[in-house]
Amino acid sequence: MEIRWGIIGCGNIASKFANDLALVEGNTLYAVASRSQDKAALFGEKHRAKKAYGNYEAICKDDKVDIIYLATPHSSHMEYGLMVMNNGKHLLCEKPLAVNTAQVNELIYTAKKNQVFLMEALWSRFNPSIIEVLDRINIGDIGDVKYINADFYFKKEFDPNHRLFNPNLAGGSLLDIGLYPLFLSYIVLGMPKEIISKSRLQSNGVDLQTSVILEYENAQSILSFGLETQSNMLGCIHGTLGSFELHDRWHEAQGYTEINERVRVNHSKPTRGYGYTYEIMECAKAISTEKLLSDKWSHQDSLNLIKMCDIIRSQNDIKYPFE
Repeated sequence: MEIRWGIIGCGNIASKFANDLALVEGNTLYAVASRSQDKAALFGEKHRAKKAYGNYEAICKDDKVDIIYLATPHSSHMEYGLMVMNNGKHLLCEKPLAVNTAQVNELIYTAKKNQVFLMEALWSRFNPSIIEVLDRINIGDIGDVKYINADFYFKKEFDPNHRLFNPNLAGGSLLDIGLYPLFLSYIVLGMPKEIISKSRLQSNGVDLQTSVILEYENAQSILSFGLETQSNMLGCIHGTLGSFELHDRWHEAQGYTEINERVRVNHSKPTRGYGYTYEIMECAKAISTEKLLSDKWSHQDSLNLIKMCDIIRSQNDIKYPFE
């Protein structure tokens, strides 16, 4: 079964996704859409799409498109996600699925109403290193996990017009990169019983830096993320029998280190392409077997992740003008 993809939003992430899509057999890029016809045409030509649309509604109504990858700013995910699914298309939506719990619930309701597949594009969930580490944790290779430490920092000069710093686009570190450390703790330890957080805000209200403690019954996670400096970008999971250290830029890790009694063993797990190939294969597998959600990253998982973000936002008075 050939899966024909459409892409809404023709930015850098969409370009990486399109490159990886070309590597996955049985999946083709059929159509792309931008608010600019010229931009759509250039993107479509670069990635060999058969159709290029200068508006989003047209691609949603194209009968030959099976699934759409939505790669627009966070603040638009609910609006365009509803448009996609109400036109009967399956949807892979860039993270976050939406900006708050109410919006995520609306998208899930719409997916169920239209009987279409819906998944948040949390590509790290399908990364081979993370898959293997999680499998090994689940069979007890490092004993009981007691402590997780993960960060995600990169340096970006402040520009009030850039999406990362624009509150009207749900800018800030939390929804753009903070999701990753929260996700790592969640897939290992589940939902915490308590969240303690502190953010530093820009004068326009966007969060520049946040540190979080997640409290569990028998474990803790210490997480941090921000936009003003670079960090070592390691994801470390410590158990009673040993540790796993996901390598630098751990959310797209190409391997991990196993640490036991100070003995370090490196495991190389290079990704195919940039790493989006695995979430593409997950979508294709679900669609070809008529499943409406992923086994590895479900609707409930997306809800739980955004609920944690809502709590952090509430604790730090992080607000978006359009809510």
